[in-house]
Amino acid sequence: MTGKLKHFIDLDSFSKKDFRSLLDSCHDRKNSKIRHGKAEVDTDACAEHKILAMIFEKPSTRTRFSFETAMYQLGGKTITVGANDLQLNRGETISDTAKVLSRYVDIVMLRTNKHSSIIEFASNSSVPVINGLSDRSHPCQVLTDLMTFEENRGKINGNIVTWFGPGNNMTHSWIHAASLLDFELRLCSPENFGADINIIKKAKDEGANIVDNILPKDAAKDSNCIVTDTWFSMGDKEDNAKRKILENYQVTSELINLAKDDSIFLHCLPAHRGEEVTEEVIDGDKSFVWDEAGNRVHAQKGIIDWCFS
Repeated sequence: MTGKLKHFIDLDSFSKKDFRSLLDSCHDRKNSKIRHGKAEVDTDACAEHKILAMIFEKPSTRTRFSFETAMYQLGGKTITVGANDLQLNRGETISDTAKVLSRYVDIVMLRTNKHSSIIEFASNSSVPVINGLSDRSHPCQVLTDLMTFEENRGKINGNIVTWFGPGNNMTHSWIHAASLLDFELRLCSPENFGADINIIKKAKDEGANIVDNILPKDAAKDSNCIVTDTWFSMGDKEDNAKRKILENYQVTSELINLAKDDSIFLHCLPAHRGEEVTEEVIDGDKSFVWDEAGNRVHAQKGIIDWCFS
């Protein structure tokens, strides 16, 4: 945040109190209205007469549709472009683009390759900026995941969440969340494919209960929530040697059965059945991935409202 301007870039910029308030507001937004149609505008319409610009350097299904739907339900409008549609593609600087778009719209969401692009954009913007995904973090998705766990299993504080697979932007946002909500986070990743050690260290120094370098069966035992993601992020070159290493980190029924009886499975999607997760798990009765995807709308509404508040 700069002065009174509120950017939603990383969860670790929040205090525990403020983040708890944001998460509660997402629950409240979902539960406060019986919706008769998905374009129905909320009573408070906190984005009325406002425009959200969305810039995509990476393809998107859930991020684009959920933000557009959220903005419609909050009474606002959206403008969506790919990076190649902008003068950025012809050498205009990020800072110049931020200064210009701030004159046209009320809020900007960026889905970028480089986290530094979001930081630079926000530093030069006079309107709020939202991180829709970067190579460092994915705070919108993890806010959604927390919301999904809590509406099905109660407050996440004191529970155990286990991450399976290589460390990535999702893992980093889960690490940030562990510092804020006092749950145990187990990181089950193969050697040389873990999360950023500096992000882990910072969270541990702040008191986060993070257990890393843990074997798959030990990681799954008594867990309340098991989370994974695709083994190869968008733009990554698929590597059969890496795939072979990660085979031992696939979320299977055997691992799910080691978790608590009422444990849930989450995946931010898109999923690759037979790779990071088996078909019987993601399509089984412990999978909440469709609720998770649907909750993106309510989480985005909470974020937009927070940025404007």
